[in-house]
Amino acid sequence: ERPLSARPQPKMAGAGRVWRLGALLLPPAWRLRAPGRAFGAAAGRGGSSGGGRLVLGAAFALGGTAGLCLAARQRLREHSAAELPAGSLQLTLYQYKTCPFCSKVRAFLDYHGLPYEIVEVNPIMRKEIKFSSYRKVPILLANAGSPLQLNDSSVIISAIKTYLVSRRNSLEEIVSFYPPVKTVTEKGKEVVEYENKYWLMLDEKETKRVYPVKEVRVEEMKWRKWADDWLVHLISPNVYRTPKEALASFDYIVREGKFGTLEGLFAKYVGAVAMFFVSKRLKKRHQLRDDVREDLYEAVNEWVKAVGKNRLFMGGNQPNLADLAVYGVLRVMEGLEAFDDMMAHTNIQPWYQRMEEVIEKTGV
Repeated sequence: ERPLSARPQPKMAGAGRVWRLGALLLPPAWRLRAPGRAFGAAAGRGGSSGGGRLVLGAAFALGGTAGLCLAARQRLREHSAAELPAGSLQLTLYQYKTCPFCSKVRAFLDYHGLPYEIVEVNPIMRKEIKFSSYRKVPILLANAGSPLQLNDSSVIISAIKTYLVSRRNSLEEIVSFYPPVKTVTEKGKEVVEYENKYWLMLDEKETKRVYPVKEVRVEEMKWRKWADDWLVHLISPNVYRTPKEALASFDYIVREGKFGTLEGLFAKYVGAVAMFFVSKRLKKRHQLRDDVREDLYEAVNEWVKAVGKNRLFMGGNQPNLADLAVYGVLRVMEGLEAFDDMMAHTNIQPWYQRMEEVIEKTGV
């Protein structure tokens, strides 16, 4: 792949990967709770099928391709699209609570003060998205005069950001600049990717307004890609690092999920064991160290170093799309032991607190 600076400017920027389970938002629990107490992550909610298939399906949906992002407890705010004024974007987000890619989209929408409705998707049956041939989340249904489906987190963010900055084109036209491309992995699996997914499609005047110098745009794109290609892969091995952490995670899954008594016990213990071993496989796949915390600390400090000491955010006085992406990925660990350790052993806390505050201030 050519470096970003060498790429010709495409028509529109696209999206990242999608996870099998979404991310649950949480207030700053790392400041509120006693050290060492960790909440588990919300897995998918059970269907009516047998306990074993349900639990293992949920477990591998959580940890499968990109790793599991777990989250701590707090109800997601409901954003009603019906409250939007006439002519505004009407948005419905289909998500899994513990998905870092879904969390990225929520962080973006919240920061820009865009109301939206949330539909939580059952990770096993996925009947909520049966209308879609695209079977992953996040999916964003947007109505800016006509209904439109947007797939893939970074495509969603890039397309909506382009629409907010430039009203020259309809949202439908903007989304058409992010065509899906089918590729085949080394293992022969067919996957859908999006070319140029980190680009905003702006004219010269708009580009100068958003990116005063070329380096600003290149930097933002580089770190958005880094968040999708590297940072997310550190989450699952860290939140399932030990049997204790895995068990704490599935304890929360059972309490929050739709499980019967016997199904819940099966899910808690079998699911925790399954995800503990999945995390080990992911550690090997991504060539992580024996102590995966070291990889997490190194990545987080790399991000802090890139932001630097002389600016509040990578975007300057306000977050840019890279800030929102990194924040969206990291916050799915809130309430877990891995999150507390990250806060205690890295330099991320000041930036993270600023992100919390600015999203709370600007969000709906």
